[in-house]
Amino acid sequence: MKFDEIIRKIKEVRIQGARNIAIAGLKAYSMRPTKQTIKRLLSLRKTEPALRNALKFAEKNSVKEALEHFEFSKEKIKRIGWKVVRKRVFTHCHSSHVIDILKEAKKRGKRFEVYNSETRPLYQGRRTARELARAGIRVTMVGDLEAGDVLTKGGEIKKVDVMLIGADAVLRNGNVINKVGSGMLAELAYRHKIPVYVVTGSWKFSPRKIDIEERDFHELWKSAPKHVKIKNPVFEVVDKRYIKGIISELGILSVNDFLKKVKKTYPWIYKK
Repeated sequence: MKFDEIIRKIKEVRIQGARNIAIAGLKAYSMRPTKQTIKRLLSLRKTEPALRNALKFAEKNSVKEALEHFEFSKEKIKRIGWKVVRKRVFTHCHSSHVIDILKEAKKRGKRFEVYNSETRPLYQGRRTARELARAGIRVTMVGDLEAGDVLTKGGEIKKVDVMLIGADAVLRNGNVINKVGSGMLAELAYRHKIPVYVVTGSWKFSPRKIDIEERDFHELWKSAPKHVKIKNPVFEVVDKRYIKGIISELGILSVNDFLKKVKKTYPWIYKK
C-alpha cells in the first residue's frame, strides 16, 4: 500500500485492530520518516497507544526493530495463551491475538467451541466468526443483546467457561479500554464467576490519559430525524476488578503484576 492509502484505510477503519493499525502506521512512517508523519498518524485514531509507542520506539531505534517486536509478541502470546482456553469460550469484537490463541489451542488438540457477538455497528464479530470457521473451530455468533444469555444462562445456549477479549489500551490504573460493550460484558461475566482474560501486546499500555474515540453517528443511523441526538463511542472502559489476568508477551499476569512488569521492561514508554 502507498502512504496515502494507509492513511485513508486507518481513518476509515478499514484497517482494524490496534496491532494492525500500529503495523500499518510503522509502514507509513518508513515511507516518510518525519515528525509531521508521526503527528498525522496519531491524529487519525485517538485511542491507539500501540501506534504511539511503536512510532516512539521506531523514531529512536528503527522501524525494522519495531516490527520485529510485534512479531515476537504475536508468537509469544499464542504460545502461552492457549492454556487458558476451556470448553466454551466467549469473545467480543475482533482481536487478532485472541484468534491466534484459539487457533493454537486447536492445533494442540484442545476441544472447545466459541461464542462471539456480532459487534455493531461495523460487525467486527463477523470477521471473527469467518476466521474461526476457516480454522475449523466451532463458532456460534449471537446478537449483541443476546450475548448476556451466553454468559449467564443454560438451556440451548450453555453458559461459557471463559471470556477472552483484546484491548486497545491498558491504562496506568489497570483499567482496560476495548470495543464498546466490553465493560458491560466483562462485569456480567465476573458476576457469574466466569474468568475474564485480556489478551494484548504490552505496547498497548498508556501512561497518559486516553480519550474515547467517538465516530460519525451515521454509522448507527444514516437518516436519523433532525432533532435526534446519537452517540457513537467506539470504545469503553473495562474495570480492572473484572479482569482475572492479562495475557501478553510478558506472561499471564494479574493486572497489578502486568503494570509492574511493563514499567520494568519498557521504561521508555513513560518518558515524554
